[in-house]
Amino acid sequence: MKKLKVLFVFLLLTITVLTGCNKGDSPVSSSGSKGKNDNVVNIGFSGPLSGAAALYGKRTLNGVEMAVNEINDAGGFEVDGKKYTLNLVSLDDKYLPNETGSNAKRLIQEYDTPIIFTPHSGGVLALQVFNEQEEFIIGAYTSEPAVTESGNSLTVRIPPNYEGYIEPFTTYAMENFGKKIAALPTSSQYGKDWTEAVLPHWEKQGGKVVYNSSIDFTKETDFFTIVTNALKKDPDVLFIGGASEPTAKVAKQARELGFKGGFIIMDQAKLDQMKPIAGSYETLEGSIGVLPLMDSDEEAVPAFVEKYQKNYKEDPSSEVGLNYIAMYAFVEAMKSAGSVDDAKAIRKHMQDGLSNIGPDQKIYDIPSIDENGGFASTIVVGAVENGKVVPIR
Repeated sequence: MKKLKVLFVFLLLTITVLTGCNKGDSPVSSSGSKGKNDNVVNIGFSGPLSGAAALYGKRTLNGVEMAVNEINDAGGFEVDGKKYTLNLVSLDDKYLPNETGSNAKRLIQEYDTPIIFTPHSGGVLALQVFNEQEEFIIGAYTSEPAVTESGNSLTVRIPPNYEGYIEPFTTYAMENFGKKIAALPTSSQYGKDWTEAVLPHWEKQGGKVVYNSSIDFTKETDFFTIVTNALKKDPDVLFIGGASEPTAKVAKQARELGFKGGFIIMDQAKLDQMKPIAGSYETLEGSIGVLPLMDSDEEAVPAFVEKYQKNYKEDPSSEVGLNYIAMYAFVEAMKSAGSVDDAKAIRKHMQDGLSNIGPDQKIYDIPSIDENGGFASTIVVGAVENGKVVPIR
């Protein structure tokens, strides 16, 4: 009998240890809260936190996190007479839409999240399959117009529609470098959609597409062969883009292979984030892309930059800033809606959310949200000229 008791205790301990070892990866949570708490609103995030786009994903997450921490440090916020704090729960989807969908289901089931941020169009489209049924808002950090043109009533697109960049990018590149373009964008759905928009416009303006391919940044790290093949066609301009770091490597390799022309850079890649990888702005001379947040003249930007640099030890990019302001807009919408968990009511009051953002958080001018759910912010464009970024009006 004594031996049986010892064996039972041993088996119980073994099962306990094995159970603890097989729980899988735990989500990152800013306050450690799990499940539903009457005084805590869980905010979900699913994005690439590993792989080639990890820094991009982390910066979008940083923007949300910074806003969450500021709101909590200020004592939370009040809705319908009750105080709430926020808890940010983040999961890595490796930039894979199917993982985004799985993560969202986990966030809903375990954390009852009324809002889930995701920073790529493939992930947004995956969530749109079921978000209206599950009643959660997608905080869509993607400039892909299809995510709001789909008619999904619970999607909020945070950055400007990328179609607004095509005309100024094309005009600048043609006027300064020539009419032959080679396309080497990311192979993601976002990259394909961007390409299908920009290349026909290029041809319509009298340009010629001399090379058209794409790069899978999740699999490829050396771009010598594809860049060499593109340059054999003697382009005046390279159309490149995706996450900032691999995009910068493409530009750098093109320069090393002797390319002297300009770059059209898709809006996901940011000039200021590309600079450290490229080595200098001289490498990116002639590039046109999104004007870096650091070069904005909005009054709230200097203080925001100082706070971000102190907390994250780097300069903030536009994906940081836009996700930061979006989190504040969602909280203001909750206040106006009188609810922290009614996704339909929160979405209905997003205009109030934008209108009520405080002056210290207005690092971007976003006056309205359109009828499809896209933030109507101004397109800001910058180009690298003489080794520095200048605004292009």
